[in-house]
Amino acid sequence: MNIDIQTPSLVFSATSLLMLAYTNRFLTIAGLVRDLINLHHTQEDAVIKNQIDNLQKRLKWIRLMQLWGATSFFTAITSMLLQMFEAIPNIIPTIIFIISLITMLISLSYLILELLLSNDALSYQLDTIKKENIHP
Repeated sequence: MNIDIQTPSLVFSATSLLMLAYTNRFLTIAGLVRDLINLHHTQEDAVIKNQIDNLQKRLKWIRLMQLWGATSFFTAITSMLLQMFEAIPNIIPTIIFIISLITMLISLSYLILELLLSNDALSYQLDTIKKENIHP
């Protein structure tokens, strides 16, 4: 398989948008954590504790999403740089580009896990509303 310098550049726009989305998720969840911690100090509730635990795990996975996404971006750029040197066999930038794609898949895998956890967080919220409606 031979690739040219334009092939790794195709992942640039996707990687940039993903990193922006990851950062927005991180900032949103960080704000929720701060709010829940303040709420937890005023009233201790098992649901709030569960939400904080859930958000803590989600933040960890978002960090991993960002790390693997940045690694993908880094290896794609490295692949492009290596293609500029004629003395380097084309197989080396090709392998590095394949590594870039694999690291992007890892990043997206953590995104899927984090999305599944976000559903749990919504379930905690819905359980709270159900309890309030049952016990006014």
